[in-house]
Amino acid sequence: MSKRQKFTPEFRAEAVELYLSSEKSLSEVSTSLGINEGTLGNWVRSYRQKHPEPETQDRGPVDWAHHEKLQKELAEVKRENEFLKAVGAYFAAERKK
Repeated sequence: MSKRQKFTPEFRAEAVELYLSSEKSLSEVSTSLGINEGTLGNWVRSYRQKHPEPETQDRGPVDWAHHEKLQKELAEVKRENEFLKAVGAYFAAERKK
């Protein structure tokens, strides 16, 4: 029974960027990173589906991964902020009683 290896989103993004920015084949890049060629191929395909426009120097896979991470953090902070507003309103109402 084999154990599945987990990769961070940052590692995936860097691997995709390495492949897209190099002139090496998918096989060469995956071998140099020590990952399965199919795995890297899936990551590249997923990136291209999410970002159909051609890659540019100013917006690569690592930038998109960072952007997506920041979007998730922002959503979490907004949820926390709404919760704190509700708690503050509750205690303000309790104080007036």
